[in-house]
Amino acid sequence: MQRLKTYRILSILVVLVGFFTSPVSAQDHQENNKIMRLKITIGDTELMATLYDNATAKDLIAQLPLTVELEDYASNEKIFYPKPKLSTQGAPAGYDPSAGDITYYSPWGDIAIFYKNFKYSSGLVSVGKIDEADVKHLKFSGNKEAKFELVAE
Repeated sequence: MQRLKTYRILSILVVLVGFFTSPVSAQDHQENNKIMRLKITIGDTELMATLYDNATAKDLIAQLPLTVELEDYASNEKIFYPKPKLSTQGAPAGYDPSAGDITYYSPWGDIAIFYKNFKYSSGLVSVGKIDEADVKHLKFSGNKEAKFELVAE
């Protein structure tokens, strides 16, 4: 009886070890590390961005496509408020944004897209990055309608 119990335990361990150490196929790896590309259309201008693999970005992706009014805030970022608020699970306490960064400011619940560098801010979560050549298109005055949509790459 004792041998049977030992054999069952060993069998379970072999299955578990095999499960956790089995190789991941190239296709699985490619799908899990897929680059998520975002197209932002403002008037006739299209900006491209890369979204990161985190809970906040995934919540934003779930709301796409999305058409919003981009507002200028503090002469260094464009903002809008997604509904509902986005998850910040696993996010660091804050972030030090640069021009082109797409972020989520959790205390207010807004997406902030920086067109100028800014200082570290608590509650700011990095969501993605606009392609460097496209950042200049965010330096417009006033509010403008923008469409956000996921694109295949």
